[in-house]
Amino acid sequence: MAEQDIYGGKLAGHSPSLPKGVFTGSGAEQDRYGDKFSGHSPSLPKGAFTGSGAEQDVHGSKFADHAPSLPKGAFTGSGAEQDVYGNKFGGHSPSFPRGSFTGSGAEQDIYGNKFGGHSPSLPRSSGTSRYGSSGAEQDVYGSHFHPGYQGLGTSALGLLHSTVLPSFSLHAGLSAVAYGVSRYTDRVEGKDWLWASGLTLNAWWSAVGSRVINDGVSFADAWSGLHYSQKLLLAGVSAWGVRLTSRVVSRSVKRGKDDPRYEAKTKEPGFWNKALFTTFLPEAVAQTIIALPFTVPFRAIGESIQASPVTSNGQLFHALAIFLFSTGFALETLADAQLEIFKKDNTEEGVNREGVWSIVRHPNYLGDALIHLSFPFLLIGSGIFHPITALGPIANYIFLRYLGGDKENEESQAQRYKHDAVKAEQFEE
Repeated sequence: MAEQDIYGGKLAGHSPSLPKGVFTGSGAEQDRYGDKFSGHSPSLPKGAFTGSGAEQDVHGSKFADHAPSLPKGAFTGSGAEQDVYGNKFGGHSPSFPRGSFTGSGAEQDIYGNKFGGHSPSLPRSSGTSRYGSSGAEQDVYGSHFHPGYQGLGTSALGLLHSTVLPSFSLHAGLSAVAYGVSRYTDRVEGKDWLWASGLTLNAWWSAVGSRVINDGVSFADAWSGLHYSQKLLLAGVSAWGVRLTSRVVSRSVKRGKDDPRYEAKTKEPGFWNKALFTTFLPEAVAQTIIALPFTVPFRAIGESIQASPVTSNGQLFHALAIFLFSTGFALETLADAQLEIFKKDNTEEGVNREGVWSIVRHPNYLGDALIHLSFPFLLIGSGIFHPITALGPIANYIFLRYLGGDKENEESQAQRYKHDAVKAEQFEE
């Protein structure tokens, strides 16, 4: 019972009692006491509210702007404020499409139709890749790229742009420097100093250096960002490169003159004028191809993953790669050590046929071939093998056997052994 009912008669008799009975209005004060205020404030609509419960529905009719009530019933839209209150803002902002979203959840899918009506939603498709839900951006957002589009990174042109050309630029630049130094010192073997060291430098630049310089990350972050298999690959290339470079440099310094293999070449008229294009840059091309197994997995990791064959024998390929590398590395090391011992003890009488030299004529080249063969197997076991990397060990073997290395040694030894009957006979056997 309100006070004005109990004591109303005591207050000068001018305050009529409130209506008796049950209130059927909203229960708001303007419904219960509205007729007390000059009689100009109509009561709110009586009955149950069927709107949204928002203030503009409950009290909307009290405001002069006459904002219509929100649509009655359950909301079937996104639940965003534009859907709930959209028709309150000048009536020009259409609600979002009702129903569940079938897109990716990206903003351009949810709100695309709000921007002038000209931005169609992106094509819907499953974001799952052949690798399952990896969480990688290409898996999550892959459906936003045109299905007919193949970016540079997934094509031969992409590998040429991201890997081959940068590698060749690096090796060509280093070869130009080596050419200048070699011409100045009149020693062609300057290119040999660059062979293993240049390949190792390219591997480190592809894996770490390019990220430090181009992306501005620290060396520690660039290194920690590598997968275990990538670190193992980089360690193997480094071990091979450091050993071979130290061997070439030590022999060159000890000899004090150019390698005998190049003596005949330097005597050719105009040799140095054409050597850059006939000797140094061709080796830069060979280095670029040989370096593919340890540049592509760093420069084009996404393409390598997509192109790599799926295997359940990853550990087996890893073990095979380690076996090949270890065998090749041991063979190279033993061959060089045994050759030095033979030269000291036998004063270079005859041809060395002891130890690993009794297996093949050039065990150090065989070891080198095994080392390079191990890299693709490591990539297969790691799931980052791109078929183009198989060209690496093939090019290395062809170069050693038919272009440089073995071929140059054979030709040089045949000329030098002409005046040594013992060596000439053993060499021909």
